[in-house]
Amino acid sequence: MSTSEEVTANKHVELPTPTAPPAADVENQSSGMGFGVSAIVRRWKRDDLMKKGSLILRGLALLFSLLSLLIMACNKHGDWKNFDKYEEYRYLLAIAILSTLYTGGQELRHVHEISKGKKMFDIRTSAMVDFFGDQVVAYLLISAASAAVPLTNNLRASQDNIFTDSSASAISMAFFAFFALALSAMVAGYKLSSQSYI
Repeated sequence: MSTSEEVTANKHVELPTPTAPPAADVENQSSGMGFGVSAIVRRWKRDDLMKKGSLILRGLALLFSLLSLLIMACNKHGDWKNFDKYEEYRYLLAIAILSTLYTGGQELRHVHEISKGKKMFDIRTSAMVDFFGDQVVAYLLISAASAAVPLTNNLRASQDNIFTDSSASAISMAFFAFFALALSAMVAGYKLSSQSYI
């Protein structure tokens, strides 16, 4: 025998052994595109968080608007210390009333939708009303509060008393209501942008 024949005769040819396919992990599915059960569950959790967050933010806006309304409406201390003698304070009171009515109505709608599990309006229409309504009322609140700040500063420069302190408190509550509604408008904007228009 030649050496080349010896080498081929001594070689053992090993065939690959068949292996079972890996078991699928049903509970922890993950794919490159984010599809599957876990993506759906994440979306449900995110949507639930958005609903609760929107409800909380509008509840805070309702509370602050109502406080601003009550503080300004009770700010009557005689002579020049009556809020209705100043148009800036009357404007703040009017916007606080509007904000209280808007946020109260929105809160009732959201509580009804969460408790009954049914939407009062179409999802897209509801998202648009939330987004534009929150923005308009938030801008009105910041406008009214900004208009009342210079008057309060001028009055405090001459005399610092319970009238100017009450006015400053009402303005602060209007600012807090603005911040809550501005955040709510951001949540509503996210909801609006995540809607399917097909």
